[in-house]
Amino acid sequence: MQEALSTTFLALSAPTRRAILARLATGDATVGELAEPFDISLPAISRHLKVLEDAKLITRERRAQQRLCRLRPENLQPAWDWMSQYRQFWQESFSALDKYLEETQDHAE
Repeated sequence: MQEALSTTFLALSAPTRRAILARLATGDATVGELAEPFDISLPAISRHLKVLEDAKLITRERRAQQRLCRLRPENLQPAWDWMSQYRQFWQESFSALDKYLEETQDHAE
């Protein structure tokens, strides 16, 4: 589990890969379509796609002469679950701080 989570966060660490995932969230795309907005080579895009595929965040399948990429959003769930633990911690911390500040302000008036 921890290794898969580390692989996911590694895949999410690059802005290009996050942009690719955002594009795939709108629907399947070919490698060429995914490469369009970037000023990098097709081999570089392929390397990014390989990282995403190794992290099981996308699938690639050959259709005729093209490679179609598809997002696997269910595999982002473990990362979301891990981050949610800390979200709850920060929400509770901010709530406690807000309460403290309200009490302090009431005493100052």
